[in-house]
Amino acid sequence: MQETTPKERMLKKIRKALIEKRENPYPRLEENEPVYPVNNELPEFIFAEEFGKIGGQFIFCEDIPHFAQNMQELIAHKSWKHLFCWEESIAALLQKAKIGYEGSEQHFIEQAEVGITGCEALAARTGSILISNQDKAGRRLSVYPHAHIVIAYTSQLKPDIKEAIQFVRDKYEGKLPSMLSNTTGPSRTADIEKTLVLGAHGPKEIFLFLIDDQS
Repeated sequence: MQETTPKERMLKKIRKALIEKRENPYPRLEENEPVYPVNNELPEFIFAEEFGKIGGQFIFCEDIPHFAQNMQELIAHKSWKHLFCWEESIAALLQKAKIGYEGSEQHFIEQAEVGITGCEALAARTGSILISNQDKAGRRLSVYPHAHIVIAYTSQLKPDIKEAIQFVRDKYEGKLPSMLSNTTGPSRTADIEKTLVLGAHGPKEIFLFLIDDQS
């Protein structure tokens, strides 16, 4: 009699497991317990710490004038000339703060140094930024330029990814955007000789301006 193949033996075990009923050996896995230890620090502090660990640069702004001052100082320090922004709400904020930017796509490929965008939400525990395709820029401003500036508000800051995604779901009345990207730090890879390279397939630098809108 010909011996069964490894595939047939595996399928036989699966059929047997489906037929035979047995108690759940790990009953506590279904309990709604927190996976990570509770952190009583303010979400702003947690996000700033985790965001810094992965190479992000965090700037907290008490209000719009404080944001304008910090943004102008960063632009002067970096000597940036070509900052691109296509989102209407962010463009209005930049105009209010008297920050110059380029809203046309005409010279984007040749001149883009910095892309300025908003975001959907922030996850404090991992220092992550959720970006969707609902704004005019899509993914281009967050991927193509060498530097990416994200402008967010404290009301968008959530404890973890789960709460951040639920926040986005509630915003769009139960439906998520067709593209929801979870950005955690600058683009990086270590595929080549295990050497860490920043900016391999995205921006080398990422800045997060968090404006307090809940005080």
